[in-house]
Amino acid sequence: MDTRVVALFAEVARAGSFAAVAKARGVDPSVVSRAIAGLEADLGLRLFERSTRAMRLTEVGDLYLARAAPLVEELERVAAEARQARARPTGLLRLTASVTFGQRRVLPLLPAYRARCPEVELDCRFTDATVDLVAERFDLAVRLAPSVEGAVVAAKLMPTRYRVVAAPAYLAAAPPLDRPGDLSRHAALLFALREFRTHWLFRDAAGHVETVPVRGAVTLSPAGALRDAAIAGLGPALLPDWLVDDDIAAGALVEPLAAWRATATSFDTAAWLVYPSRAFLPAKVRAMIEVLREGLARRPSTRPAGPADEP
Repeated sequence: MDTRVVALFAEVARAGSFAAVAKARGVDPSVVSRAIAGLEADLGLRLFERSTRAMRLTEVGDLYLARAAPLVEELERVAAEARQARARPTGLLRLTASVTFGQRRVLPLLPAYRARCPEVELDCRFTDATVDLVAERFDLAVRLAPSVEGAVVAAKLMPTRYRVVAAPAYLAAAPPLDRPGDLSRHAALLFALREFRTHWLFRDAAGHVETVPVRGAVTLSPAGALRDAAIAGLGPALLPDWLVDDDIAAGALVEPLAAWRATATSFDTAAWLVYPSRAFLPAKVRAMIEVLREGLARRPSTRPAGPADEP
């Protein structure tokens, strides 16, 4: 049953006139009359006694008004609160991201979000598993992938690239690592994902792609542990720019194959904002999207551009 018609019935009962309610709503009296007639037909009850001079509630109409009016008022209050929640950031925001990206890039931005939205509670789950946003009731996800599939809304947050990196001390003591094929002489640090453990891809400035088999005795996860192992001098690793560019700028890591674009899967990868629906996006979610976009945009790479950065 349409609660708007029930609310209209309550207005007519209080006003005692179809014409008065129609005038207040700016509609023709016949619109109000047809709506009430439809309600009576749905209920199988006569709610009003009508004559040419007067209109009054029937006995059952009095009972229906007494029971229905408070319910309609409560629904209107709930709707008003829901509209207010959409306009003002309140409630609980549940966000998920991969472990290392969440810890290294999302977590530092949470103070800015809390300052902007102090009435919002945060539940952030950092996991490398792909979470079902609807089934597990998450408002927003940040996913690292070439693209995002499924019945979700996805917007690119920022492009990402992979780099082969190693500690200066490791490179000083190890065989030369001047070309991708030189990796055959190195025990690489391997990421736990299957496609990262067997071969890496390299593309030169002319667009030629070379597939290079990799081997190693150390497999690690999450990506933050792989970065720490590379800094410790355990070997070369394939890691994303958002994780290692600051280390390269600080001299903790070196990119020996900077003349090539590197990846394990796709050269076109990105961080994506993912949410279940675009319709009626709550203010708390819109605010988090703004904070993520602004915060990550303010962190340009400090690594000098080179041939591998050319499109």
